[in-house]
Amino acid sequence: MTEPSPPSAPPSPEPTGWTGYLAADGYVTELKNELGAVVGEHGRLIFAEGPPRPAAWAQNAWHDPVRIPILSIGDGARALRAIQRNWSLFAVAHHRRARLIEEKLPAVRPKPLVFPAPAPSAPLGSWTLLDPQTIVAAARCSSPFRHGEVEFAENKQAPPNRAYLKLWETFTRLGQRPQSGERCLDLGASPGGWSWVLHETGATVLAVDKAPLDPRIAALPRLEYRKASAFALDPSAVEPVDWLCSDVVCYPTRLLSLVRRWLDSGRARRFVCTLKFQGETDHETARAFAAIPGSQLMHLFHNKHELTWVKL
Repeated sequence: MTEPSPPSAPPSPEPTGWTGYLAADGYVTELKNELGAVVGEHGRLIFAEGPPRPAAWAQNAWHDPVRIPILSIGDGARALRAIQRNWSLFAVAHHRRARLIEEKLPAVRPKPLVFPAPAPSAPLGSWTLLDPQTIVAAARCSSPFRHGEVEFAENKQAPPNRAYLKLWETFTRLGQRPQSGERCLDLGASPGGWSWVLHETGATVLAVDKAPLDPRIAALPRLEYRKASAFALDPSAVEPVDWLCSDVVCYPTRLLSLVRRWLDSGRARRFVCTLKFQGETDHETARAFAAIPGSQLMHLFHNKHELTWVKL
């Protein structure tokens, strides 16, 4: 089939007045619960009216997406290149046609990030083909990573489990991490993946858990292990810390009580904690965390049925 002759100039993008939200894989229902009314649902890609709003279950947000009418494959590629260079396709339909358009765009093949290298700084837009004649594209997205997927060059030797990737991703997304000489508290530390990350930054670490650490982690020079319950630890029993981190397994309501106790004590400056949902998602407690002044609540690429709460 011969395609129509290309137009003399790329078609003009039309503002949609929407924001696109790409749900974390498997968590579309959670994202829709956050957003309320939506104007479109295309697999994991949800569109809602108005400017971006906080959406913890969105792995990436498409800011100010535009609708681009196209007549051909080449037409679509020219229209996207006229906006900017780097694009990432999120294919939800018409996969063959979308891939043919993608092949005419500059290749974007990011390498796994070597922590603690910073996140990419080059603009990376996202686009999809809603129907054979319509592209929806956003030149600006909330994540500099393709679909919010933060891939690392993993360390398969030192950390005792893969939980360390959540802390790597958190620090990368924040653009902040503990500095040499700072004090970190790791609550519910066993087997020690997060303690290992904190120690690698040059910080000193107090690791608290009733279960022992991996022997390799326990032997680290700037790490102190205290056999105790994370929930029974009195904030006044430790020196003030620069970072309080917790990946402890518990109901979110119990974690909220622990966090509030430490906030009231004033003995921790920054927080990174994982809300782990057991059974149904506890949206009420998630909203309570999000309401804490200065908070960020997000679903990391390396999270499962959980959210990461940060307060800087």
